[in-house]
Amino acid sequence: MKPLLGKNAIVTGSTSGIGLAYAKALAENGANIVINGFGPMEEIEATRLAIKEQHDVECLYSPADMSKPDQIKDMVAQTIGEFGSLEILINNAGIQHVDPVEDFPPEKWDAIIAINLSSAFHTIRHAVPHMKDSGWGRIINTASAHALVASPFKSAYVAAKHGIAGLTKTVALELAQHNITANAICPGYVWTPLVEQQIPDTMKARGLTEEQVKKDVLLAAQPTKEFVTVEQVAALAMYLCSDAASAITGSILPVDGGWTAQ
Repeated sequence: MKPLLGKNAIVTGSTSGIGLAYAKALAENGANIVINGFGPMEEIEATRLAIKEQHDVECLYSPADMSKPDQIKDMVAQTIGEFGSLEILINNAGIQHVDPVEDFPPEKWDAIIAINLSSAFHTIRHAVPHMKDSGWGRIINTASAHALVASPFKSAYVAAKHGIAGLTKTVALELAQHNITANAICPGYVWTPLVEQQIPDTMKARGLTEEQVKKDVLLAAQPTKEFVTVEQVAALAMYLCSDAASAITGSILPVDGGWTAQ
């Protein structure tokens, strides 16, 4: 049985990593998907076709730039035009930059706030009327452990993720009587290709082994000393999409190996 059969979903930032895991899990559960993100077009098309064929669902690609409100509006309109409704929205697009606050480039601040925070406002704003029309909806925002705690040199990212927590709670309250939930998932360090690619340079720069980089640098904040997997994050999202989770709304849910318990 596919519990999300007949539901239609948008997942932003879903051409790799956590977002792609969300998209695959939604499709496995029967939802039609709009994937979104950047990357080589031949790889994106291969991903789109694989999701469509493996799970017997419709899978579209939107190249919308999440820093552009007009393109976000068009992405939602494309979804409605192709699928007729929109019930699930997962906001996952994000970028990062690390610098001391006095050296933080203003253009980097603006870009991170636009993509990591403002884009979620714009997608939610356009999606909610369609969810109300359907009489059912699930909004899931990928926050971060940094929605709950701070780290040095990440002022824009931490500010955006704290903002996502506040946006999630506000939207949840507004929609509480419309059969629409809004929650945020807060992963710690997740094993993705992007993280994996950072390891050789860090080994060289710090004179450490691969295992030392993982445990003493990347996982220093996580008591388990293990990476969260994309599948674990996606599994929580699928639970939040289920009817069993209909009473969970406005929640900020860590999946962080104990990071924020400290």
